[in-house]
Amino acid sequence: MAGQYLEGSPTGPVLSPALQRRLQNRVLDWYISTRRSLPWREGNDPYAVWVSEMMLQQTQVGTVIPYFTRWMIRFPSITKLAAARTSDVLKAWEGLGYYARARNLHRAAQVVMERHAGRLPADYPALLALPGIGPYSAGAIASIAFNLPTPAVDGNVGRVLSRIFALEEPAGSTAGKKNLERLAKRLIPRGRARDFNQGLMELGALVCRAREPACALCPVRADCQAHARGQTAAYPRPQRRPQRKPVRAVMALMGSHRGLLLRHRPDRGLWGGLWEFPWEEIGGEETAENAVERLLVQVGMQGSVPRQSAGSVRHGLTHRIFAWQCLWGWVADPDGAPGEQSIGGCSYRWVQPADLLHLPMSLPARKAGRLIHSVAPSMDMPILTET
Repeated sequence: MAGQYLEGSPTGPVLSPALQRRLQNRVLDWYISTRRSLPWREGNDPYAVWVSEMMLQQTQVGTVIPYFTRWMIRFPSITKLAAARTSDVLKAWEGLGYYARARNLHRAAQVVMERHAGRLPADYPALLALPGIGPYSAGAIASIAFNLPTPAVDGNVGRVLSRIFALEEPAGSTAGKKNLERLAKRLIPRGRARDFNQGLMELGALVCRAREPACALCPVRADCQAHARGQTAAYPRPQRRPQRKPVRAVMALMGSHRGLLLRHRPDRGLWGGLWEFPWEEIGGEETAENAVERLLVQVGMQGSVPRQSAGSVRHGLTHRIFAWQCLWGWVADPDGAPGEQSIGGCSYRWVQPADLLHLPMSLPARKAGRLIHSVAPSMDMPILTET
């Protein structure tokens, strides 16, 4: 492969015309002949492409397909999405996680109605200006929906290019991102951005996998530096990740003749706009009972501390791992407290168990709700799934 690219460039590999054409042709030919039939690829509808790209962030294709199908039935157009209630949008998203994506989709649809006459703009800077759309998403939407020659470097594309060129900078580093963007842009064939970008994504998803890549099936293995060195597993170079902080907390599962006590989180922030069972972090050497007492003092329910253990719930986020101790308690006289009021940015409400099926809830809350069956069999609890 000598002479196909120059390794000494201060800005990274420099493609030779021959290697550029070969990679373009082989990726395109492979993609056209093997691409998966996915619902958002039918007709390259800009709205469908946009929704799929938001759903596919940090989520696998197999998980996204049923969500996408239901979403397009519920909100078949930007007009319908913009006019929807936030609670309905969050409910349709429930289980996909990273709920800011759903809130941004909703807000962006309203911006598109106000500023772009209800049509997603076919312009990279205009797309980038919409809520929730970053450089990757703008590039993916611009290229897939409008066939514009914009790079779209997600994890799959970054892995493919890192291995082809044996890039030493970690794909997630600032220098690594710039290098990958430059390479991806240079590789886009004239007039074929849509198919080529999707081809690189598909190649990373199906063949050039993070673990156990299927090199024997790869259309570009003859030009892959990592494969030639027998070091496919070494690329992309790893980037040091911060350790996730463990968080101890207690969750109050409280029932009464008025139902179950839930709180509604503020629209912004962690699990924004979702319903959950009240919970509080446990500090230092504090007991779970003391922590939940602090919580209930805030809502005027001191003395109603739940004490029966219902089990535990664990849930990991990017930077934190939560471990909740769930305590169950029955409130004999719930009238007057907390009522339907806002405390600390959250609103509290007694909710009938059947209504849990219709409220947008955080995944940890759904996990906790399933524990109630064992400690309160008399509560007519619905079947709560993780989706």
